[in-house]
Amino acid sequence: MLYSIFAYDVPNSLPLRGQARPEHIARLQALSAEGKLFVAGPNPAIDSSEPGEAGFTGSLIVAEFDSLKAAQAWADADPYMAAGVYEKVVVKPFKKVLP
Repeated sequence: MLYSIFAYDVPNSLPLRGQARPEHIARLQALSAEGKLFVAGPNPAIDSSEPGEAGFTGSLIVAEFDSLKAAQAWADADPYMAAGVYEKVVVKPFKKVLP
C-alpha cells in the first residue's frame, strides 16, 4: 500500500539539512531502486523552486510499504530525524486516484 510521509522542519533547518542530505538522498534512492518510491521532495519556504537561504519548511514522500507500522519505522529512521531537521513527521495511508 502507498503511504504519505509529511515531515515538518524545525525553524532554520537549512544547515542541518545540508549536513544530513547525502544519507537522506541515499535512502530515497534505495527505495526508488526497489520500485517503491512514487514522489519525494521538499517544501520551499518561499514561492520558488530555488529558495536559497529561505530554505525549506518540510518534505513530502509518497512510497509503498507493507504496512503503516513499516512506513512509520522507515520515516523514524530517516537521517533528517537524527540530525534534528524534522520537528515532526506524520505518516498516513495514501490512495492514489489520479492520474
